[in-house]
Amino acid sequence: MTVSVQGCDGSVLLDGSASGPSEKDAPPNLTLRPSAFKAINDLRAAIDKKCGGVVSCADVAALAARDSVFLSGGPDYKVPLGRRDGLSFATREATLASLPAPTSNVSVLLNALSKLNLNADDLVALSGGHTIGIGHCSSFSNRLYPSRDSTMDQSFAKNLYSTCPTSTSSNTTVLDLRSPNAFDNNYYVDLVNRQGLFTSDQDLYSDARTREIVKRFAGDERLFFERFAASMVKMGQLSVLTGKQGEIRDNCSVRNGRKVDGGDDDDEEGIWSLVDDEVVQSLAFE
Repeated sequence: MTVSVQGCDGSVLLDGSASGPSEKDAPPNLTLRPSAFKAINDLRAAIDKKCGGVVSCADVAALAARDSVFLSGGPDYKVPLGRRDGLSFATREATLASLPAPTSNVSVLLNALSKLNLNADDLVALSGGHTIGIGHCSSFSNRLYPSRDSTMDQSFAKNLYSTCPTSTSSNTTVLDLRSPNAFDNNYYVDLVNRQGLFTSDQDLYSDARTREIVKRFAGDERLFFERFAASMVKMGQLSVLTGKQGEIRDNCSVRNGRKVDGGDDDDEEGIWSLVDDEVVQSLAFE
């Protein structure tokens, strides 16, 4: 799920403009890969060929997130559709203020999510997305330097020191030690064994407010899948634009009416070929 600072309106997909850098250019979003943005545009172009311009980039991103989870071994779930695309993006400052850093503890995370009507269950469930992915040394060097975080397993720390020999190392490592390429509940098993990578990960087990949730997910993958799916749907309905609000972009990286560099993106082939109109209608927001 690509959730923008302003809500699920696809604003994080927009390129910067003369008014300033976009959300995607802010430090918290620099780990979002250019290939992912291209994939969303490819999908939008393919859907447009089959359905016409009726499916927004925000909906495409939500569907792509769901399918990526499912194809990696995670749960399948229905995605409510009918979002419209936003006409603006958040400033760099707003993005920095709204997206907690990986060095954040549970108190900071819960405070941030409470403003979105998300709770501790949502926090722990959505953090399970870290079962796949990589982390840069700069995002967890605070747990290694100047000394090892006491909540970190010693053998795990030893491996991380090899990956990040200095506090300024730029290497990367996997987020989930046990099964880095599968969507499963091993992320929580990592936390129970004090092998979470970021402060924002390991503190979920260290903090009494979230520890029991972590333990339940570590012992019950089906429960984790159910809660993850529910929280993704919940998060996917944050500040959505519907009806005549916003627009349905012709290109996900620019607002309609702005010149697109690089030619006609309608010539690009997508990963999937269509989204059935009946599915769009049956899952549309009320």
